[in-house]
Amino acid sequence: MASKLWEKDFEVNKEIERFTVGRDRELDLLLAPYDVLGSMAHITMLEQIGLLSSDELTMLMRELRQIYTLCEEGKFVIEDDVEDVHSQVELLLTRRIGDVGKKIHSGRSRNDQVLVDLKLFARHELQEIIAMVKELFDTLIAQSNRYKDVLMPGYTHLQVAMPSSFGLWFGAYAESLVDDMEFLRAAYNIVNRNPLGSAAGYGSSFPLDRQTTTTLLGFDSMDYNVIYAQMGRGKMERSVAMAMQTVAATIAKLAFDACMYNSQNFAFISLPKECTTGSSIMPHKKNPDVFELIRAKANKLQAMPMQITTIINNLPSGYFRDMQLTKEIFIPAFDEMKDCLRMTTYIVSRIEVNKNILDNHIYDAMFSVEEVNRLTVAGMPFRDAYKKVGLDIEAGRFNAERKVNHTHQGSIGCLCNDKIEALMQSELSMLDFGKTKEAIRKLLDR
Repeated sequence: MASKLWEKDFEVNKEIERFTVGRDRELDLLLAPYDVLGSMAHITMLEQIGLLSSDELTMLMRELRQIYTLCEEGKFVIEDDVEDVHSQVELLLTRRIGDVGKKIHSGRSRNDQVLVDLKLFARHELQEIIAMVKELFDTLIAQSNRYKDVLMPGYTHLQVAMPSSFGLWFGAYAESLVDDMEFLRAAYNIVNRNPLGSAAGYGSSFPLDRQTTTTLLGFDSMDYNVIYAQMGRGKMERSVAMAMQTVAATIAKLAFDACMYNSQNFAFISLPKECTTGSSIMPHKKNPDVFELIRAKANKLQAMPMQITTIINNLPSGYFRDMQLTKEIFIPAFDEMKDCLRMTTYIVSRIEVNKNILDNHIYDAMFSVEEVNRLTVAGMPFRDAYKKVGLDIEAGRFNAERKVNHTHQGSIGCLCNDKIEALMQSELSMLDFGKTKEAIRKLLDR
């Protein structure tokens, strides 16, 4: 039977063990490759400060690379009597090379191990999410440009208000993603700092070189204060959750619009047939189930920051087991976020718009402001023009002039999509994924 990293001369009650381990084995499988990378950086540093010989380092690196390959191939398992990923990696090493395997824990605690695992995991996942947000952004810009001249009603209070366009509608969500990207970039910067070497939160009497592990793992900097490194547990997850929350809010609103505009009462857009589902009783139905589920999943993601806050709120400095539960909220959220982004991009790229919406005269009133403005330009005081058009509408004698002349920045006739694209590119230019990927490649090749 495998022993626990902390085990002494007694066994813990099996029910207590089941309760305290919780879902760690299941979730730790997703952290396994990052745990191996953290160990590789740590032992490289240990050899540099004299706590490992070069031969021991060579043996350990060889075995860790093999374990990393197992992780990449989906063959890494955490055995039933092993508590977590850290214990399993150390167990595999000791089985293969004996007591040398036990030396990888010098100068570390499971506290800073899980911290670095979570940060490496979140960094990788954020890189993927950022790329997917950019793909959705590009799709929205393309649709905005494609349908820039197709008018549609704008609404306030769900009442027909003023002329809008599909160019404006698609472009609005594109620009929303620019702001969301700023949150993602900030979260990425918080993630990309190294906690390794903080041990249990108070450092180590070993002469650890934390800059070495920071460089080896491609972090921008370290979390310098060792107590703060531990205080970052939960805070980092909440920061990332808040960034994902902003993306989810944009997607949820888009999904609501798409469901509404796809309904027969609006008929502004047509969703691709393969993205709709039918009814078990009504043969005419083509339901927007995908967008409905995107909306629900996105709303669920928006609750994540508060879920994490309720776990970590008011904990004093130092480590507490409460923090383990944040993994159950945090780790699965990335797949849900990516799933929503993937589906949204797929459907948005295939949406067809109704180019003949304005044939229906119920939308005539949306041109009332255009008429007020035309009369004002012709010399009539605005308040008089407003009253005249209002009375004409009530008397049924308003004839809509369906031409619009919106030329200012960001309006129907001047979408500024090029400016919006420049804003997005500015955000992306401040992110350097190449540095981190190259660092990991070099570490694996050592």
